[in-house]
Amino acid sequence: MEDFVFYFKLGWQHIISINAFDHLFFIMALTSIYLLKDIKQVLFLVTAFTIGHAISLSLSILNFVKINSSLVEFLIPLSIIITAEIQFVKSLHPKAPFRFKYVFALLFGLLHGLGFANTIRMIMAESQQITLPLFSFNIGLEIGQICFVLLLLMLAHFFIKIIGLPQKWWIRILSTIALGGGIYWAIIRFPI
Repeated sequence: MEDFVFYFKLGWQHIISINAFDHLFFIMALTSIYLLKDIKQVLFLVTAFTIGHAISLSLSILNFVKINSSLVEFLIPLSIIITAEIQFVKSLHPKAPFRFKYVFALLFGLLHGLGFANTIRMIMAESQQITLPLFSFNIGLEIGQICFVLLLLMLAHFFIKIIGLPQKWWIRILSTIALGGGIYWAIIRFPI
C-alpha cells in the first residue's frame, strides 16, 4: 500500500506541480474548445492522453523504447504548439472539419510519457515490479488531469455563460497562453 501511495502522489505531482506547466498547457490547449456540457467527451479525450502516456512510459521503463531525452523534451513543446494552433484556427473557422480526436490525444500522450520515463526509471528500484508503480502513478496522473480539466471547464462556464465572453475568445485566450508557453519551452529546450 505504501508503494501505491508513493507512486500515486508522484503521478499527482507530475500534473499538479509548478514544474508541470508544459503538461498543464498541453491539457489546457487540448480542452480549450469544450464546455462543461462536454464533460464526457473531455474525460475520454484526457483518458486517451493518459493511456498513451502510460504505454510509452511502460515501454521506456522496460527498455523497449529508447529515444534521446533532449529530443523528446524539445518535441513536447512542439505538441503544445501544434495543439494550440489547431484550436486557435478552429476558433477562427468553427466549421473546419478538424477537431482533436482521441487518436491525436493518445499519440501526444505517447510523446509526453517518454518525457517522464528517465525520471521515474531513476526512482524505481531495478528489482522492483513495474505494474503497481505504473498503475498507481497513472491513476494519480489521471485524477490530477481530471481536477485540472474540471477547473478549466468551470472557468469556461463562468466566463462564457455567466460573464458573456464569446466562446471563440475563450478558446483564443487559452490557445495563445499555451502557444506562448510552447514556444518558450521549444526555444529553451532546442537540442543543440
